[in-house]
Amino acid sequence: MTTSEKGHGRIEKRTLETTPIVTVGQKWKGLKQGLRITRERAVKGKKTVEVVYGITSLSMARANAATLLTILRDHWQIENGLHYVRDVTLGEDACRVRKGTAPQVLAAVRNVVVHLLASVEAKSRPEAIELLQLHPENARNLIGIPQSE
Repeated sequence: MTTSEKGHGRIEKRTLETTPIVTVGQKWKGLKQGLRITRERAVKGKKTVEVVYGITSLSMARANAATLLTILRDHWQIENGLHYVRDVTLGEDACRVRKGTAPQVLAAVRNVVVHLLASVEAKSRPEAIELLQLHPENARNLIGIPQSE
């Protein structure tokens, strides 16, 4: 299955090939297919090729190559949306914390913040942050801290 897409100044061609898998001794119960995705991109005349391999528990009857390609594209759209919020809105890439478990802890905190911001009635996550900055009592309520007298 091959798809092509133009946009954002690039041309991208994706080819997904699948094969049924029989595992030796069924060490991975439920494993149904192996897949290979070849992504060819052309940006400003420069061509790159990336090959990615994967496995799935979805049988070929439940998910043919076209379905798997759609699932994978949808997954990355969701992932990219989450990473955009974490990076652009919460400044994750600018953070210089790199040692020990602190990066994982901060990533978990950012995930909680993204989840909490989704419950604020606002047009966007940045607007939600601005509203909470203007009304800190709402921020305290959001995380369950009672109002101080």
